[in-house]
Amino acid sequence: FEPNKYIQRRTELVKKINSGIILMIGNKKVSINYPSNTFYFRQDSTFLYYYGLNEPDLIGVIDCDENKHYLYGNDYGIDELIWEGKNENLTYRAEKAGITLSQGLKQFNDFIKSNLSKKRKIHFLPQYQPENILFLAEILSLPTNTIKEKSSIELIKAIVEQRIIKDKDEIKEIEFALDNITRQIFDFILKNIKSGIKESYFASFAEGYPLNYNCRLAYSPIITINGQILHNEEYYNTLKEGQLLLADIGSESPEHYASDITRTYPVNRKFTQQQKEIYELILSSQKTALDNIKPHIPYSEIHKKASKTLAIGLVDLGLMKGNADEIVEAGAHALFFPHGLGHLIGLDVHDMEGLGENNVGYDEQYKRSEQFGTSFLRFAKPLQEGITITVEPGIYFIPQLIDLWKKEKRFIDFINYENINKYR
Repeated sequence: FEPNKYIQRRTELVKKINSGIILMIGNKKVSINYPSNTFYFRQDSTFLYYYGLNEPDLIGVIDCDENKHYLYGNDYGIDELIWEGKNENLTYRAEKAGITLSQGLKQFNDFIKSNLSKKRKIHFLPQYQPENILFLAEILSLPTNTIKEKSSIELIKAIVEQRIIKDKDEIKEIEFALDNITRQIFDFILKNIKSGIKESYFASFAEGYPLNYNCRLAYSPIITINGQILHNEEYYNTLKEGQLLLADIGSESPEHYASDITRTYPVNRKFTQQQKEIYELILSSQKTALDNIKPHIPYSEIHKKASKTLAIGLVDLGLMKGNADEIVEAGAHALFFPHGLGHLIGLDVHDMEGLGENNVGYDEQYKRSEQFGTSFLRFAKPLQEGITITVEPGIYFIPQLIDLWKKEKRFIDFINYENINKYR
């Protein structure tokens, strides 16, 4: 985006924090199996939000008391020029983020030491890269196991409040990823699905197609005939007549905003009656959710409405029995729907999950349920205009879960275990 957008975002953040120093640690390259063989680099999403620079070894600093914004890093040397073709100096990169104050990493260490000696408040976020945990612990003279607990809840809440509302440029990025990349992957699967093709054939297309736009997938794709395994990332099976193929895929946009779509296709291009009934029930549940989504409605209520639609349908199919409201209240439907309805989506496919799911999707009024299934709902608070969220109900027949609940005689007043076997 233009530099002014990053200036505005940081300025708004300063208004929320008021005093102290904000540290934003960019990601580092991470090795796969030896130092110079690294994973594909992806910048920390919060750093991207406030600085827009998708490059390793950068640190953003905001002095809230003086309203000064710094970028710390190092100029590229001859090695980076030869091996990676990088020659933009730090000053130029800082200007792209709307920053006029840039210094080397040695100066950053001096800056931190000086402000620690003055006992100034230093705000930082929880870290997920081990390298950054160690780095923060060293510069702040803290034990590594205290970095998470000493992260600034004030900063976390301010960032969540800001990032949760997407502007038109952000929504445009999500829609670009959906329309131009993710949709094309699903079209390819639909046009080419047939018996004899391996899951890996579609997985390779999904991984490679985003590169046409110099993009990558937002997460590892799930493309499997074993859809009862919720996060199955293996692709060795060969498709056979009568099977269903589940595809859960989402590309990033050029500015790293995520998409996330799940669809299920019959391998022989036509559902059996049994498959059709389940598919249409899930579609009905999704439509129920979409029809009820509007500002100020808690997403936990949308989850319940979608769950009730599933429960009514499962009763009609003879898989459950009793009153749908009572089924959902008891949590018996979670045998088939063992997760939440959806999650926020933005610069992360599970947006801001690294800041703590309860800090994002819950608050003092909306507490996380302890009920199996519903406890996996990642966002429960009231919706607001500008929130982007997924709507993905599902029905799963998980043999191990069915056997466990049947053995424990769990919810026998609501579940027809004898009718489930033909769906396993």
